[in-house]
Parts: sequence; structure tokens; C-alpha cells
Amino acid sequence: MSEVALPTLPRADERPAAEAKLDWLRAARRARALSWLSLVWMGAEGGIAITAGILAGSIALVGFGLDSAVEGFASLVIVWRFTGHRLLSHAAEERAQKLVAIQFFLLAPYVAFEAIQHLATVARPEISVLGMVLTATSLVGMPILGIAKQRLAQALGSSATHGEGAQNLLCAYLAGAVFLGLLGNALVGWWWLDSIAALVIAGVAVQEGVETWRGKACCVPSGIAGAEVSGDECCAPEG
Repeated sequence: MSEVALPTLPRADERPAAEAKLDWLRAARRARALSWLSLVWMGAEGGIAITAGILAGSIALVGFGLDSAVEGFASLVIVWRFTGHRLLSHAAEERAQKLVAIQFFLLAPYVAFEAIQHLATVARPEISVLGMVLTATSLVGMPILGIAKQRLAQALGSSATHGEGAQNLLCAYLAGAVFLGLLGNALVGWWWLDSIAALVIAGVAVQEGVETWRGKACCVPSGIAGAEVSGDECCAPEG
């Protein structure tokens, strides 16, 4: 009588590695889903902000809209990073990290130039109720999205995801600055607050760009099978 082959169970030392891989892949899927959500949000926010900024003559609002476009591109980068064969690619992580950082550097010069020009020419923006409502919405929603992404970045060992989360938090800071500028202009006629808010946008964008560019492109944590690089010092917790 032929012997019946019994199913083999993974060894005890194999189970933690398999569980770690599943946890990492689940986190990657969540990061990708949040990036799709960001892309939709940033598309709507950017279009509305730029339109409202042009109508009101507000460089801060236009800059805020351009920042939303930058964030939307960063979201596309993260979707690309965590799709297909790039899931476990250290090289893809490095490229995504650099691409996210570059977006900050593209935003800052334009916004700074326009802000200085508006100050020099005493360009007074109109009151924009739509702009105030839009920035108030971002001030509430963006921190939730940014913090969620940065938590996932720790689990994934992904500087690119951390950079995208930083952009969402930057969006919240900028929304607060733009909101105060629009409110000050509407209530007491402090037109120059708009340009000051725009300069804040440019300065913070440069800082975040430098930090993202210099950030370590962390490897996939050790134990994730199929990774190009695993277990190096960039994945170790800081002491």
C-alpha cells in the first residue's frame, strides 16, 4: 500500500519571517491606497486653489495650489514605488526618494520670486472666501493623512513614503499660513500677509526637500524574501 504524504508545516524559525513578509506587504498596500487617496485629493485641491488664487490675485493661494500639484506627483511616485516588481526593490526606493525630494526644489523658487515681486509692487490680493474654506479643510485633513503615511514609512523602511507624508504635513502648515494671510487681508487689510505666507511656503519646501534628499533610502527589513537588499544598518532602529 502506497504511503500517504502528509502536509509539511513550516519550521518554527521560518514562521516569523513569513509573518514579517505578510505584514510588510500589507503595509505596502496601505501606503499605495493612501497615495491614491492623496492623488485624488491633491488634484481637486490644486485646481481649486490655483483658480481661486488667480481670481483673487493671491500668490499664497497659487503657491498652495502648486504645492498640491507637487504632492500629487509625489503620490504617483509612491504608487509606482509599491507596484509590481518594484515592491521589494532597493533601487526603486532610492529613485522614489530622489523624485519626491526634487518636487520640493521645483516649488520653492517660483513661489519665492512671485512673493517678492508682489511685495515690491504692492500687489494687493482680493478677499477669497473660497480660499479660506479650502485651506481650513486642508488644515484639518492633511495631518491625519501625513501621520498615517509616516507611521507606514517606519514599518516599510521607506524614506520615499516618509517624504510623501512630510509633504502632507507641509501642506497642513502651509494651509495654516495661507489661511491666516487670507483672513488678515479680509479682516484688517493686511495685504502683505499673503506674500509673507508665500515666503514661508518656499522656505519650508526647501528644508523638506533637503531632508528628503539626504534621508537614507532604507532597505526592505531583513526576513522579507525576494528583497534586493536586506538587513543593512539603515533598517536598524536609531540608538
